Amino acid sequence: MSVSTAQVTHPITSEELIQLLDGLQQRSALAEAGILLGCLALSWLLLRLWRGAKGDPHSVWFGRHVVDGVLFPVLALLLSLAARRAFMGMLPLTVFRLVIPVLASLAVIRLTVKVLRVAFPKSQTVRVVERTVSWLAWIVTVLWVTGIMPMVMGELEGITWKIGATQVSLRNLIEGSLSAVLVLILSLSLSSAIETKLLKGATDNLSMRKIAANAIRAILLTLGLIMALSAAGIDLTALSVLGGAVGVGLGFGLQKLAANYVSGFVILAERSLRIGDLVKVDNFEGRITDINTRYTVLRSSSGRESIVPNELLITQRVENASLADNKLMLTTVVQVGYDTDLAMVMPALRDAVTAVPRVVTEPSAAVHLSNFASDGLELTIAFWIADPENGQLGARSAVNLAILDTLNRLGVDIPYPQRVMHQVHAA
Repeated sequence: MSVSTAQVTHPITSEELIQLLDGLQQRSALAEAGILLGCLALSWLLLRLWRGAKGDPHSVWFGRHVVDGVLFPVLALLLSLAARRAFMGMLPLTVFRLVIPVLASLAVIRLTVKVLRVAFPKSQTVRVVERTVSWLAWIVTVLWVTGIMPMVMGELEGITWKIGATQVSLRNLIEGSLSAVLVLILSLSLSSAIETKLLKGATDNLSMRKIAANAIRAILLTLGLIMALSAAGIDLTALSVLGGAVGVGLGFGLQKLAANYVSGFVILAERSLRIGDLVKVDNFEGRITDINTRYTVLRSSSGRESIVPNELLITQRVENASLADNKLMLTTVVQVGYDTDLAMVMPALRDAVTAVPRVVTEPSAAVHLSNFASDGLELTIAFWIADPENGQLGARSAVNLAILDTLNRLGVDIPYPQRVMHQVHAA
């Protein structure tokens, strides 16, 4: 690696700053300020008409009050550039020199902050990134306004080294990194917007929309990374060796991770498991709340959540209680005495269970004599519910209360444990 430094032939003097301050004190600065205020007002009006009277308060592009969205500084910047070109030669454009870099920095900060908050709403790292981007944007703005930026860029251009057969400068790497961040932010924003549109109003085809959203996000991020590397001046043909190394890594160290990603797409494509299904995996029963490319989230009725790798859902047996329909059969057991008139009690219990609100009539409830227990006759009551997502314990409790009320009304006792003792008298 060879490193060289270039001589800077244009040192910065204080004359430009003095001219800038003198220009701000002229009367023409008021005219420039009025033109810029007109550009800002026109931007707000156009975006207000575009958004409509009622907009989405969580919108990345429009924000809550139009001025706090991404499009406002972008449109104001474009209108200001057009106004500067229109009045070039008529005004000194001193105020434009200050405001245009500020609007550009504001647009970059707004885009970064808004998109990262939407893509990673619960991440603490996002706040650090927001502050870093804000400081960098404002520092670049100050350097640009004061005229120091060309000197800094010249120094960065002079620091170079070779990567293979490619000559890369520090300026190229910094510009490529900034381009990568910008492209990735735009990719995340576009993929989030597409995912929101795809998943909005989805019902039975939610899994296919989810796989489409994941595929679009992966494609956009890949294209963004390729564009960023090209912007940095890196020859993409040199990545063939890296691609081979990544393939070897996937074949050995990352085979589990790759298997989980492939399994995630298989699950979404086959639709054998869908968001909302009630499943049991590895002795954990819960409802599927999310299917990601690497793992699936199950939430039990007690509120506990289990993160299950997608490979486990492909290679092991999974019980799906709602694959064909949402109806689920539950059972409960009660004992009655041997002297009980079952011909009268069993139909009464069936009718009482059927009258419970959460119990469906089709399939109908059934009462069976399941066992001759030591203390009495064991009756098993089977019934079906159509809303297992609301929990099973409440439905079972309601059925047990209905059974108890029916037995009390009919005068049937639930036998206590009985033991017969034989006393042997000695002769």
